[in-house]
Amino acid sequence: RVLLCRRAIEPRYGLWTLPAGFMENGESTEQAAARETREEAGASVIDMTLYGVFSIPQISQVYMMFRARLETEDYHPGAESLDVRLFEEHEIPWEKLAFPVVRLTLERYYTDVKTSRFPVYVENITRHPVRKT
Repeated sequence: RVLLCRRAIEPRYGLWTLPAGFMENGESTEQAAARETREEAGASVIDMTLYGVFSIPQISQVYMMFRARLETEDYHPGAESLDVRLFEEHEIPWEKLAFPVVRLTLERYYTDVKTSRFPVYVENITRHPVRKT
């Protein structure tokens, strides 16, 4: 199962995402990921490992995605979440995911679950401009 949060903030209010956010001064990437999970989903994680580094040059962002296990199944919406749920693959609200990088991460994850092999992905995500005719 995968823990997703339904956003209570813009951008993409009301859509689902993985717990994520910006780093604070003085914390490691792992500490930031664990803190964001606590803040957004009220959950504590253990056994965290890097899963993907996704660069989005058009918006000057880099996402570092981690895999982890819940320390307990105690979780609840934080201030930035309307709802928090554990989803089986068939329950994922694919059409209501907030960001393309979340969809890409989940697609990679569910492919990897089938083989029990979890490589670290390093990718650039490029958006193609919409052409007006």
